[in-house]
Amino acid sequence: MSNGAATRIRKSREKIVTAAEDVFLATGFLGSNMDMIAAQADVSKQTIYAHFKSKEVLFTEVMKVMTGGAARDIGKDLEEVFDGRSVEEYLLDVAVAHLMIVLTPRLMRLRRLVIGEVERFPELGRSLYQNGPVRSIRQFTRALEHYQRLGEIGPGDAEMAATQFNWMVMGGPTSSAMLLGDDGIEGEAELRAHAKEAVRIFLSAYAPGRTSKNGIEKIS
Repeated sequence: MSNGAATRIRKSREKIVTAAEDVFLATGFLGSNMDMIAAQADVSKQTIYAHFKSKEVLFTEVMKVMTGGAARDIGKDLEEVFDGRSVEEYLLDVAVAHLMIVLTPRLMRLRRLVIGEVERFPELGRSLYQNGPVRSIRQFTRALEHYQRLGEIGPGDAEMAATQFNWMVMGGPTSSAMLLGDDGIEGEAELRAHAKEAVRIFLSAYAPGRTSKNGIEKIS
């Protein structure tokens, strides 16, 4: 196959996936069909079937592309650059960044769609979980281990602390957006205020001297 032919095939496939993404997010899996996707992509159904043998295969590809894109945005700095920031500055910056990446109408529609189809496509639920919360928690874990070495975070289980911090930051805003739709997505100022309070509460528990070696807060 020539380079030109390979490029045409790749562009055709990308065009179909983009069109299918729009259709699936707008009408769901059951409400969509190949005719709608072909019309959106301005291609024939035969062209779609040349790339994807069924609607199920195309749906899986669309969901993987979308969750992979979100994962790249969340974890684009695999080796974090701390730039001399204090633990408070770093956690606030990253918490706000995660909230702004995840809490968009498109990604919330993706999340609802995957959850709605998790019995039919369980691998997509696993992919969303691995590329979302798990990736974020790993990033927070690496950061907390760094700040433990600097003495800005008390000793203990960094992964457990990172899990708690992740859900303190993401739990409330994500639930609102999931249940209330686009109207439940707060603006940047509100999300920053929420992140700042989550960081304050987290650091009040995990500051040096507040935790024992096993990560349990000391009770005076």
